[in-house]
Amino acid sequence: MTTAPPESRDRIYRSPMALIGGFLLLVIIGWLGIDAVFSGSGDTPWLALAVLILLVPLVIAFTLRPAVFANDDRLRIRNPFRVIVVPWGQVEMFRSGYSNEVFVKSGTKYQLWSIPVSLRGRKKAARQTARQAARPSDARGSTRGLGLFGGGMQTDGLGGRTPVPEGPTRAETDKIMDELRELLEARGKAKGSQGEVSVRWAYEIVGPVVAGAVLLAILAAVG
Repeated sequence: MTTAPPESRDRIYRSPMALIGGFLLLVIIGWLGIDAVFSGSGDTPWLALAVLILLVPLVIAFTLRPAVFANDDRLRIRNPFRVIVVPWGQVEMFRSGYSNEVFVKSGTKYQLWSIPVSLRGRKKAARQTARQAARPSDARGSTRGLGLFGGGMQTDGLGGRTPVPEGPTRAETDKIMDELRELLEARGKAKGSQGEVSVRWAYEIVGPVVAGAVLLAILAAVG
C-alpha cells in the first residue's frame, strides 16, 4: 500500500500595512459601536448594532482576510469574498500593472488582493537603482569573486566587505511576483500540479454583511 507524499509547506504572502490598518479600524469601530450599543438611547443601540454587524466583516474581508498561499502544487488565493484554488498547471501567467493578477488557461483572471502594487515602492526602487548606476566605480569599492558561485564582495572603505548588489533594485511586491513566476516555471508541468480551478464564496463574510445590511434597511424604514 502506497501513501501520497505530504503536501509541501505553504509560502504565505500578506500585506503588513493592511493587517495594521485593519486592526486599528476594528479597535475604533468596536470602541465607538459598543459604546453606542450600551450607552445610546432610543433606536441608537439597534442602529449601532446593525452598523457593527455590517462593518466588522467588511473590514476583516478587505484587510485581515486577504492572503496568497503558494506551495509546490497549487496557488490558493484568499480574496475578500472568495477563495480560489489554482493548480500550477492551470496558471497561464502573472501580470503586474496597477494591480497584481493571475490569469488561468480558461482566460479568467483573479486579482491578488494581498499583494497590492506599490507605485511609491517602485519609484523608490528605481531611484536606488539609478543611484547605484551613477555611483563612480572607485566609490563602489573593489570586488572579488567567490569561486564557482560567481558572487562578489565589495570593500566598504572601513576594512569590511559587503555583498555586491546583483541587478536592479525591485519593489517588495514585485519581488513576490517574481517568486510566484519562478514557482510557475518550476512546477507548471509537474504531475502533482495538475487539476481544476475551484472557487468558493466566503459565506462566513457574505452572510453577516447581508444580515447587517438588511437590519440597517429595516431600521431605516421603520425609523
